[in-house]
Amino acid sequence: MILGVNVDHVATVREARKTFEPDPVMAATLAILGGANGITVHLREDRRHIHDRDLKMLRDVVHCELNLEMAATEEMVRIARDIKPDMVTLVPEKRQELTTEGGLNVTGQKEHLKETIKRIHDSGIPVSLFINPHIMDVDISKEINADMIEIHTGLYANVKGKKQEDELHRVMEAVKIGNNLGLLVNAGHGLTYFNVKRIAAIEGIRGLYIGHSIISRAVLVGIERAVREMKKLIVA
Repeated sequence: MILGVNVDHVATVREARKTFEPDPVMAATLAILGGANGITVHLREDRRHIHDRDLKMLRDVVHCELNLEMAATEEMVRIARDIKPDMVTLVPEKRQELTTEGGLNVTGQKEHLKETIKRIHDSGIPVSLFINPHIMDVDISKEINADMIEIHTGLYANVKGKKQEDELHRVMEAVKIGNNLGLLVNAGHGLTYFNVKRIAAIEGIRGLYIGHSIISRAVLVGIERAVREMKKLIVA
């Protein structure tokens, strides 16, 4: 199973002082040494953490999967077509949110997303859609020619007991439907060292994309060790 490590929060610490450290590019190289199969960054429209310079440098130094999370905007499509990451994940984006709060509204944006996917495909870049674990969202993702989907696991991660069981079942069903439709299926958001194993055990998931929990642990034990420990959990 692929582990994609999101290094946005390394840049968040840097931006707290508007300085040059810690460097998310250096963090990415250490994450790869720790066993990461790929690096993810979200280039936000307001550039609150990752900057254009970071993305350009990462493209030069990351020789495994570089996953660019981005909004489906004209500016971001232009950047993706120029940088040519290994994949693009289209995500919703609100200026005031602390982090991505849910999956894309694929129903309301179907035509716009379809056109955005086509333009990215024209540059030879595969596209994943970050969606909620709804069967209709999976179906629409296939209809508008996404190559992959990333199932939003935030609801699963943020509840306990019976509610968590219900959310786990929804994720499992979305994965199953996605596989049946021929989509590659990933998952991510809110996953930690304590809740990841049940998601990792779902048959048919290609990869997990995890950021905050790994970077939080890295503050205490170092990023290589933090990545190794997460990788051990998801491949066990």
